[in-house]
Amino acid sequence: MAKTLDNRISSAIICDFSSQASRKAGTRSKAAAKRQQRGSSNVFSMFEQSQIQEFKEAFSCIDQNRDGIISKSDLKETYGQLGKMNVNDEELEQMLKEGKGPINFTVFLTLFGEKLNGTDPEESILAAFKLFDPNGTGYVNKDEFKQLLLTQADKFSPEEVEQMFAVAPIDVAGNIDYKSLCYIITHGDEKED
Repeated sequence: MAKTLDNRISSAIICDFSSQASRKAGTRSKAAAKRQQRGSSNVFSMFEQSQIQEFKEAFSCIDQNRDGIISKSDLKETYGQLGKMNVNDEELEQMLKEGKGPINFTVFLTLFGEKLNGTDPEESILAAFKLFDPNGTGYVNKDEFKQLLLTQADKFSPEEVEQMFAVAPIDVAGNIDYKSLCYIITHGDEKED
């Protein structure tokens, strides 16, 4: 579970602009999944055309100076538009280092492909949660789970835990419906009809 949640996109800014695209990427068509399984090195084959268009829109929102490359100043300006004025330069540099060079649209799309493909299968995530649910209720206690996330393995920051709990289905007794959370992690938070 920690590994799966650790595969979250390290840049909140990119996540904010493209959460809809990443949710849809989790539910791509069978044809797109088969293309991906064939091991194509073409990043564009990993996504449907509508998803690529959504990523282009997200890229355009972040590329503030419209030069085709996401720079530190682009990220800083975008964060500012979202109301986060005190982003430190080291954090921005870390984001840019993920691209291993200038981040143009193809690199941007590749980064998303790597992150989205890094998500464990739903069965693996469920199996991890079941370790904390010996009675098989389908629920884990929020406070106990929070303590684990903050202190074990790939430790989460308090902000990351709160970010996860914002989308987690939690009942009035403070229990997380981990089956629903697994669905959200692997498919996004919009249930398909």
